[in-house]
Amino acid sequence: MSNQYQIGVVVGSLRTDSYNKLVANALIKLFPAHFSFQFIDISQLPLYNQDADQHVPAIVTGFKSQITQCDGIIFVTPEYNRSIPGVLKNAIDQGSRPWGDNSWNGKPAGILGVSIGNISTAIAQQHLRNSLAFLNMPTLNQPECYLKWFDGMVDEQGNFAPKSKEFIQAWADAYAQFVIKNSSK
Repeated sequence: MSNQYQIGVVVGSLRTDSYNKLVANALIKLFPAHFSFQFIDISQLPLYNQDADQHVPAIVTGFKSQITQCDGIIFVTPEYNRSIPGVLKNAIDQGSRPWGDNSWNGKPAGILGVSIGNISTAIAQQHLRNSLAFLNMPTLNQPECYLKWFDGMVDEQGNFAPKSKEFIQAWADAYAQFVIKNSSK
């Protein structure tokens, strides 16, 4: 019997009809049955302030606990102004603090993103990789997954269109193997 793997999904967009949320929900359907997923909400986190390190707010403690319980983390992020959204950077900072209490440590990471632009989320993903390296998160390098949004990419049932499914399935398969190889199980 295979180990059960719990994967946290962090979406870097707060928009209700976010393309990245649609992609994340379709993505989790592509994994084997021994992978389960938990979306980790970053929308209610306060802005990181080092003054709070002595008395970490309960919402941050709960957030950090969710991360700790995961065997891996998938980041699905848009690109804002050639970088990651501020809300995602804030979540990364909250999860890594106070100093010495890095909830992200050792969690195998996968990164993908969707945008309407031609370069998609390439620069945001590179910036995110820099932070994840510092946080000691082994990160799937290949295949990279930069998606240019098109109408119908995700259908009304929440599945990928055939035009994208094979490519994204290859990413999901690679990430699943990466987690199995790099998780602490």
